[in-house]
Amino acid sequence: MPAEPGPAPAEAGGGEGRHLVVIGAGIVGACTALHALDRGFGVTLLDPGEPGGEQAASYGNGCWLSVMSVLPPAGPGLWKKVPGFLADPLGPLAIRWRYLPRVLPWLLAYLRSGWTEARVLETARALRILLDDAPALHGALAERAGVRGLIRRDGLMYVYPSRAEYEAEAMGFRIRRQLGLNWQEIGPERMRQLQPDLAPRYGFGALFEEGGHCTDPGAYVAALVRQAVAEGATIRRAGATGLRIEGGKLKAVTTGGGEIPADRAVICAGARSRPLAAAAGSRVPLETERGYHAVVLGAEAGPRIPVMPSDGKMGITMTAAGLRASGQVEIAGLGAAPDWRRAEILRDHLLRTFPGLPRELPPDRLRFWMGHRPSMPDGLPCLGPSAATPDVVLAFGHGHVGLVAGARSGEMAAALAAGKAPSIAPEPFDPRRFG
Repeated sequence: MPAEPGPAPAEAGGGEGRHLVVIGAGIVGACTALHALDRGFGVTLLDPGEPGGEQAASYGNGCWLSVMSVLPPAGPGLWKKVPGFLADPLGPLAIRWRYLPRVLPWLLAYLRSGWTEARVLETARALRILLDDAPALHGALAERAGVRGLIRRDGLMYVYPSRAEYEAEAMGFRIRRQLGLNWQEIGPERMRQLQPDLAPRYGFGALFEEGGHCTDPGAYVAALVRQAVAEGATIRRAGATGLRIEGGKLKAVTTGGGEIPADRAVICAGARSRPLAAAAGSRVPLETERGYHAVVLGAEAGPRIPVMPSDGKMGITMTAAGLRASGQVEIAGLGAAPDWRRAEILRDHLLRTFPGLPRELPPDRLRFWMGHRPSMPDGLPCLGPSAATPDVVLAFGHGHVGLVAGARSGEMAAALAAGKAPSIAPEPFDPRRFG
C-alpha cells in the first residue's frame, strides 16, 4: 500500500430515512446499492437491462481483479502511433476514421495524460489506492451474496518470450515498484511448471500473487443485485432519462415511465452516463473504448493462472463458460456496429498461445462479444458530487479497471451520497477536475 494515508475509515450511517436511486445495475451500481443499504438508505436500482446480462460491460470484461493495473492506457510516446491506429482497423487500438472529428478533443486529452512519466506516476498513485485489496473486498461481497466461489485469489501473470521483452516495459514495472507492488520473476523452468499448456515460446513471466479473478462476472453482478433486493432494495427495469433538481436539491429521477422520487442519486450507467451527468450540471469528457472477447467452450488447454501475453496484450482466463480472451480497444462510439474480425483476432491468438487447442474450432464452440468500456481521458474514474448538487453523485468512467475497482467505488459512492468521508481520499477522482 502506498505510504500516503487516506482519511480514517468512514463512519456508518448518513442515509437513514432517505431514498437513493442507483442509476445502473452493473458492478459499480450493484456494489453501491449494497453499501448504501448498510448506511440505512432506502434503495432503488434502476436499469433497463438484466443485471449481469450480455448487454452490460460487467458481463464481458476481462475477469481480472488486477491490483497491478495502475498504469493509465496512454503513456509517453503514444502520440507517435496515432497514424498507425488510423491506418490499421484491426490493430490493438483502432480509431474509425468517420468518428475521429467527434473524438479528437478526448483523444488529445488522452494523449496528454500520459505525456511524461511523471504524469503516469501521478495517475498510478491514485489508482494504486483505489485498487488496493480489491480481491479481498470482492471476496467479502461475494460471500455476502452466497457466491464466494466466483472470486479466486490465485494470482495473475504477465508472460513474455524472453527477459528482454519484459525489460522493455521497464517504466511500468518501475512505477509499480515505487508504489509498493511486488511480483515474482518467473524463468523458463518455473514457467513450464506453472503453465504447462502455454506455448513454449514464452520463457519469462511476472507473477503478481496479490491479483485475483472472477470466474463469471455476469453471474457475480447478478448475485450482488439479488442480494441487494433480498436486503430491501427495489429494482426497476427502466432507463433514467433525466433528473428533477429544484433549488439545488434532487427531487426525482425521471424515466420513460414517470418519476421516481429521490433524495439522492448515484449515476453509474457506464458509457451511457454522460447525458445524465450533464443533467446534473457536470459536463465530463466520457468516451467509450469498445472492447471484445472470444470464448472457447470446453477448452482442452488453458492457463492455470490467468495470463496476459506481451505479444497479444489480452487477458486470458479460464471462466465458468470457457476459455476467455479479452482485449482490443476500438474508438467508434456507442452506435457503430461491431467489427467481429477483432474477436477473431482474439480467437487466433488463443490458438497460438495454447497449442493444445484444436486448430479448427467449429462455430458452436465459440462465443464472441463486444461491449463499451466507459473511459475518461486521464485514466481515472469520476467519483464525486455533481456540479449542480451534492445530492447527485457521479460514479463512472473506470475504463479498464471497472470490475477490480467496483467494490471500493461502490463504498465511496454510498459514503459521498450520505455526506460522509469515504475510506480513501476522493480528490483525485473528483469530476470537477474537468472544470
